[in-house]
Amino acid sequence: MKFQEIKNLFTQFESASSEIEGVECWRARELQKLLGYNKWENFEKVIQKAKSACEIAGELISNHFPDVRKMVSIGSGAEKEIDDILLTRYACYLIAQNGDSRKEEISFAQNYFAVQTRRAELVEERLLANERLIAREKLSQTEKQLSGILYERGVDSQGFAIIRSKGDQALFRLNTQMLKKKMGIPDSRPVADFLPTISIKAKDLAAEMNGLNVQSKDLMGQNKIEKEHIDNNSAVRDMLTKRGIIPENLPKAEDVKILQRKLEGDEKKILKKSNQKKK
Repeated sequence: MKFQEIKNLFTQFESASSEIEGVECWRARELQKLLGYNKWENFEKVIQKAKSACEIAGELISNHFPDVRKMVSIGSGAEKEIDDILLTRYACYLIAQNGDSRKEEISFAQNYFAVQTRRAELVEERLLANERLIAREKLSQTEKQLSGILYERGVDSQGFAIIRSKGDQALFRLNTQMLKKKMGIPDSRPVADFLPTISIKAKDLAAEMNGLNVQSKDLMGQNKIEKEHIDNNSAVRDMLTKRGIIPENLPKAEDVKILQRKLEGDEKKILKKSNQKKK
């Protein structure tokens, strides 16, 4: 997500808020639109999940999700009254956490409502961190799936490790051990835990291509599958280098485990501050 898009969303979410009896609130009908839900019925289901999370956390639902009524136009000057809900920042946070983070609006909202300082720059920083964590998890899932495919085609875990290392060499022009040494990565840790987001996604794309092609070409045995994996990583490298991106020259990124702990720690602090304010 580009910074200008973040700023636009930031403005929309800010404009939708209001202060009622000294508490910052959003109306559920307006938040529904901001989060990209077309039907109220679908959004209500997410609200119910958020209410359950609120209750489990030991909070009173009525303090964060009070029911209200709203007048809406139905044409020709006529109006009707519909159900609505006032939502505190904490309620909005829980709703966002129960949404689909693959949707840009919801990914933004998860970070927007979590950042109490309300600075667009911090929201962008958290979004980029989340994007990297999601990419890393996606690569793990892809490699796990690929490992299963290759096992059925005569490649054991040791063979898979060799194939993956050959893929790294094709993508980075360095094998896994050389890449770890260059980037200062501990031998016991996966390279991907320290790669920037674009490199993680590059590895993921090559692995997905390999899984697809191994099945479509009905490849069997380590040698044929190894060549296919090398070819796919080489193709991804060619695409990157043509755009001026040299994978092995990109700087090492922060350890994803540390990054994950930081984000989780931030969220715990936010929830603690939120609870202290209400006491």
